[in-house]
Amino acid sequence: MFRRPLRLATLLASTLVLASPAYAVTEIQWWHAMTGGNNDIVNRLADDFNTSQSDYKVVPSFKGSYPDTMNAGIAAFRAGTAPHIMQVFEVGTATMMSAKGAIKPVNQLMKDAGEPFDPNNYLPAITGYYSTSKGEMLSFPFNSSSMVMWVNLDALKKADIAEIPKTWPEVFEDAKKLKAAGYTTCGFSNAWATWAHIEQFSAWHNVPIGSKANGLDGFDTELKFNTPLHVKHLQTLIDLQKDKTYDYSGRANASESRFSSGECPIFLTSSGYYASAKGTAKFNFTSAPMPYYPEVAGAPQNSIIGGASLWVMGGKKPEEYRGVAKFFTFLSDTNRQARLHQESGYLPITKAAYEKTKADGFYEKNPILQTPLRELTNKEPTENSRGLRFGNMVQMRDIWAEEMEAALAGQKTAQAALDAAVTRGNAMLRTFEKSAK
Repeated sequence: MFRRPLRLATLLASTLVLASPAYAVTEIQWWHAMTGGNNDIVNRLADDFNTSQSDYKVVPSFKGSYPDTMNAGIAAFRAGTAPHIMQVFEVGTATMMSAKGAIKPVNQLMKDAGEPFDPNNYLPAITGYYSTSKGEMLSFPFNSSSMVMWVNLDALKKADIAEIPKTWPEVFEDAKKLKAAGYTTCGFSNAWATWAHIEQFSAWHNVPIGSKANGLDGFDTELKFNTPLHVKHLQTLIDLQKDKTYDYSGRANASESRFSSGECPIFLTSSGYYASAKGTAKFNFTSAPMPYYPEVAGAPQNSIIGGASLWVMGGKKPEEYRGVAKFFTFLSDTNRQARLHQESGYLPITKAAYEKTKADGFYEKNPILQTPLRELTNKEPTENSRGLRFGNMVQMRDIWAEEMEAALAGQKTAQAALDAAVTRGNAMLRTFEKSAK
């Protein structure tokens, strides 16, 4: 007569144990901007982490383009619904730094969680971009890249072009040959217009984008990219646009399919485009360093990083932060980083992952993935090529692109467009200074 109550008590006890908070899974929301093959990689990373342990579950959510994701995250923070992790592209760094209370610095996160973390284990060109002047890392490097020139090798062969162009004059000449060979709508083009023709262009030629080491040494900077070299380059693009030897492809990267479809045989965009190009292009292709003007002394210099990092948002619970820290440790694993680099085309974020990839002989079989590394390390960085950190950079890029588009449409001269881009950009910098104080 005692068996039934005993069984009931045992059942209730078991139910209470299973419902105990100790067995609850802590969810970690991760907002990102990855599309195509890289979206698949993000989902797999989350799945791999989730199956490696039972305490935390990372839930990735695609939130649109880089600017869309950043704007959504900032709006969510103000509404008290921010994710735990937000992917922010590199030009949003100054804005995130100045958002007091909105972020939890990654160095503090890892320290509080007791997770092993040494900034010296990461590639200096990457960590420097996301650290304070004291070397304190603010965000976690994730998909770092640089701009490279993607080349359709079959198209070059069809146009009887023997070598991949190295200089801008060679690109212009080869693009005319490609047009004559049947690529009538686009000899060459690019994604990320201002990144290609202002930011990377300036660093690669060792000329300033702005004062104060392009803003890295202080927010009170003045823009400088309306020089004769910049004007000459934009004017050449204007001239070539008239017959589609050059064809403008927009401000962001939605146009990258123009390369993989075969329409644009020479195309400048991120090295992180590798996964998508590999999965969609039906021709032989490779990547090469960005072109340069040979008459510019010291060119080429070195490229600057692009891509994005992972920012941890403020106001979360200690247990949630522990889960984020463990996820970052998981991401830093040498084998995982090496595989991520080899599959996505993004840079290995740790020195160990780079050395492993090199020791395994991967670059000998896949030199395409070493192109951005060679660009970044081409020469010791200067004040003009360490990177950039401008406030309101997301909005400024739109202003710069707007002026470039006016020039390409024949509405302004190259000089007038770049003068206006500098003047309007400086006004935005002054506004940001006031808000950041």
